[in-house]
Amino acid sequence: MLKYFATFEVFFEENLSKLFLHFKSYSLTPDIYLIDWIFTLYSKSLPLDLACRVWDVFCRDGEEFLFRTGLGILRLYEDILLQMDFIHIAQFLTKLPEDITSEKLFSCIAAIQMQNSTKKWAQVFASVMKDIKEGDKNSSPALKS
Repeated sequence: MLKYFATFEVFFEENLSKLFLHFKSYSLTPDIYLIDWIFTLYSKSLPLDLACRVWDVFCRDGEEFLFRTGLGILRLYEDILLQMDFIHIAQFLTKLPEDITSEKLFSCIAAIQMQNSTKKWAQVFASVMKDIKEGDKNSSPALKS
């Protein structure tokens, strides 16, 4: 999972740099919120009807969409999250507001670019895998033990 978190952070920084820096200032790493989202396929944090829509697209598009959804959620609530501290962010991301609409969420997901420079998700993930095999654990705070 640490390799996925590191890859997620690459796209987090690329798409939402201001929020990324805010999270970094609190040492808030993706493992704090993302593991719950991914392991439950968003069924714990999103209303069930929205989670079902995420599952449908995940079945069609693959694992990349799960991480794109996570970035879409962060984009949707970026303004709110920028005003919160560590504890409030962690609590907020554990159980998202029930009034979230599919239109707003999926438009935020669509706005997420899953391409870093000229590399797509799979290429960035492969690069992270290679870096880890070579012992380079400096690329992501989530990888530091």
